[in-house]
Amino acid sequence: METTATTPQTMPRIGDPAPAFTAKTTQGDISFPDHFKGSWVILFSHPADFTPVCTSEFMTFASMEDEFARYNTKLVGLSVDGLYSHIAWLRTIQERMVYRDLKNVEVKFPLIDDVSMNIARQYGMIMPGEASTQAVRAVFVIDPKGTIRTIIYYPLSLGRDFDELLRVVKALQTADKFAVATPADWVPGERVIVPTAGSCGVAKERMSGAEEGVECVDWFFCTKELSADEVEQGITQH
Repeated sequence: METTATTPQTMPRIGDPAPAFTAKTTQGDISFPDHFKGSWVILFSHPADFTPVCTSEFMTFASMEDEFARYNTKLVGLSVDGLYSHIAWLRTIQERMVYRDLKNVEVKFPLIDDVSMNIARQYGMIMPGEASTQAVRAVFVIDPKGTIRTIIYYPLSLGRDFDELLRVVKALQTADKFAVATPADWVPGERVIVPTAGSCGVAKERMSGAEEGVECVDWFFCTKELSADEVEQGITQH
């Protein structure tokens, strides 16, 4: 059902299954998220083709596609433009656009045709306070089971930080693989957070330094070393 002025727009939440849809893309038809089962996915929207901020973003994402692939992560773009507009824009990017040290950039990941805005509405990408006919810069990180793990929204004027999006993927996978949490500004190689002790006995053991490798500032704030090599071996494709 389409959103109306009197019908509140529902938005998926972290922990929800990614809303399913079928769509035409620049790489053929897809059924989402089943098409990507077993992989992490970044589904992201942009306001419009042939716009400067979006062009810089697509060039950056495309140049990093192999790096994301190392972490079993696929990229899927969306805007409310049609397929022919997408194809023409991506051809222009490859043939004419230069951004920083990037040029001749070929975008190989799928870009969804969503002229109806049905998918954008389904994912809460249309925010009338920002624009009623364009998607904001939404980012959904979806795990191999099809569960939404991270949601980030940016306004139309603000280009995304793609190094941060890669860091998010690494942090999520590290948390899953090693049963830890990651502190502020964490990057692989820095100490990770050990989950809060489940009993007083374990807490006392940690506070006394008896639990090997674990350092506690207080009973609720304990960390341990996790080397960058351990992280890379644990979460990259071999």
